[in-house]
Amino acid sequence: MTIKTRFAPSPTGYLHIGGVRTALYSWAFAKHHGGEFLLRIEDTDLERSTAESVQIILQGMDWVGLHADNRDNIVYQTQNFPRYKELIAQLLASGHAYYCYCSKEELAAMREKAEREGTATYDRRWRPEAGKTLPPIPADREPVVRFKNPLDGATHWHDLVKGDISIPNAALDDLIIARADGTPTYNFCVVVDDFDMGITHVIRGDDHVNNTPKQINIFKALGATPPQYAHLPMILNEQGKKISKRSGDTVAITEFADMGILPEAMLNYLARLGWAHGDDEFFSMEQFVQWFDLKDVSASPSRMDSKKLMWINSEHIKAADNQRLADLVAPRLAQQGIRVSGSLKLADVIAFVKDRAQDLNALASECAYFYAKATPAAADVAKHWDDEAPARMRRFAERLAALPEGDWTAEGIHALFAPFCEAEGIKMGKLGMPLRLAVCGTAKTPSVDAVLALLGREEVLMRLVEAGLAPSYLLSKQEQKMKKIRL
Repeated sequence: MTIKTRFAPSPTGYLHIGGVRTALYSWAFAKHHGGEFLLRIEDTDLERSTAESVQIILQGMDWVGLHADNRDNIVYQTQNFPRYKELIAQLLASGHAYYCYCSKEELAAMREKAEREGTATYDRRWRPEAGKTLPPIPADREPVVRFKNPLDGATHWHDLVKGDISIPNAALDDLIIARADGTPTYNFCVVVDDFDMGITHVIRGDDHVNNTPKQINIFKALGATPPQYAHLPMILNEQGKKISKRSGDTVAITEFADMGILPEAMLNYLARLGWAHGDDEFFSMEQFVQWFDLKDVSASPSRMDSKKLMWINSEHIKAADNQRLADLVAPRLAQQGIRVSGSLKLADVIAFVKDRAQDLNALASECAYFYAKATPAAADVAKHWDDEAPARMRRFAERLAALPEGDWTAEGIHALFAPFCEAEGIKMGKLGMPLRLAVCGTAKTPSVDAVLALLGREEVLMRLVEAGLAPSYLLSKQEQKMKKIRL
């Protein structure tokens, strides 16, 4: 038997993180068993479903890299209406479904009574039974079609996360499977689609537990074998409450992309929200597929932890290919008006600074001053730039300019520090911090000798000259020419 799982979002809004985790577990389970992971768009809610939401879902799935095996032939429920109509007719003919002519007022009264007495909502007045006389059919009312749930016993299943579950059939309503206008309803469509798609395992949120016995009974009425079910507990926010935008929680997967989270880091983090493999925290998706088993999924809710997410993201940034990171960072620099130009490759800068960044936006900030000197913060200037700093920078610029081109390395530049500080009678902080401000415009850089080495002799001297901290004669003729172009 080929294992088949599915992810079946409704296109009524954004793709949220709970949905992505469900998709991730479904995908990993299928891949672990050499099976298929399928995508279905449940768009029968014609009023709320939008083409825009479909695109948001597809883009989100592409971003995280959860590619469905049927991505070129995605199932849309609205395309299956003839099939639903066919099987509804089959259930009516077999006696597993019936027409109900209840008015809105009658249903409201039933609902009020059910709430008061704690019984099933629908009183089954239109359910055909041996020896039962049904009410007269109203002439001016189109009926709905209801499914004839069993009245006796219970519906059992072994949930692959929650364990054995049993629901008394008496607690189940005869649910509507087709509205008065003929359109099918959610629980019926899900069963038909899972049957037609050959789904063997349904992995979904535990908000669907109450739907499961209804769907199992519909499967049986159609003469089909239900899939196995696994219901995942919800993800809570950092305060232990249900995640919601109203509470200020980050919900949509696209928001995490905007935050500078790598997709593999997002999946790594979501994988650990409810599943564990020993003490492993940082891993690849290849490893996850190899390790994943539903028996290791917790039945208890998980809680978001933004610090853990950022740590995992930083680890994936460290492990990521530098050119790929450059391709992701360049647009972020462009948004700041910073153009990557010159001989200094962005991938080389990233290789140098990426250990300092937890997200792509922070990584862009770490790269920015290599291509455009920042405006120093007033607090940094007040702390590190004293009255002696300008003259001291001019004297150190002379030392830098005298350094042979072949010695313009981190080691070569570092060798200038101790003799200069001794001559000036200062500690390294009086040189290093003002030097950072003079060249980079920020006090927060890696080792300043390595920064200067990576920037290159021409760029460092040019910035000092432009800041009035070095005479222009220190520049070569070519460098002076470039200075005129920049000005």
